[in-house]
Amino acid sequence: MARHQFLRPTLPVQVAAVCYRRRGPAIEFLLVNTNGGGKWTFPKGAPERSRSHSQTAEREAWEEAGAHGHVESQHFHLYLHSKGVFWKPPGVREFVVKAFLMEVDGIEPGHEPERNPTWFSPAEARKILAKGREVKYAREMQTLIERALAHLGATKTTISQAQPRRWAESPGHSVVRLEPGAGGNHAVLAKRDSSRVAERSKGPTRSA
Repeated sequence: MARHQFLRPTLPVQVAAVCYRRRGPAIEFLLVNTNGGGKWTFPKGAPERSRSHSQTAEREAWEEAGAHGHVESQHFHLYLHSKGVFWKPPGVREFVVKAFLMEVDGIEPGHEPERNPTWFSPAEARKILAKGREVKYAREMQTLIERALAHLGATKTTISQAQPRRWAESPGHSVVRLEPGAGGNHAVLAKRDSSRVAERSKGPTRSA
């Protein structure tokens, strides 16, 4: 029997705009309230057939936060996200989210005012994104902030040359990867033992 046995459930994909701005040497992140208003998140939604994934993320930022700016064409990170509660149909649903960095030039109010778009420092964003979430998903959001900061800090003035990760580690001995399929890429959740590490893409990635 092979040392690593993989289970391959397919997860639906969403896209998110990790909106940020620079204030001198500091970075701030733009978060919005979830639909229920109980948690904070980055603008995100389901992919649209008429747009690339990066364009859809940019559209979500505009619709949910009134933000406009420059979005990167490549995602820089994948993370797990959940919706729903177990006691209400259809229960808890899990998604893999492709995260795209978007430098915000400006915000126009009034698009979805209940979303309450607000700027947070990285430390504040880590705390508020974890609030109200299970430990597993709180860690996913905190890792997202860390990866965004590392990505921005590594390239200083530009973020277009860095390659996105094909894999994203998840607590519970699992990793997420994108695989090609009918109608585009889909996410695969693969179980692995603790000795396996997240792999990186060995070649150039395709634009989202």
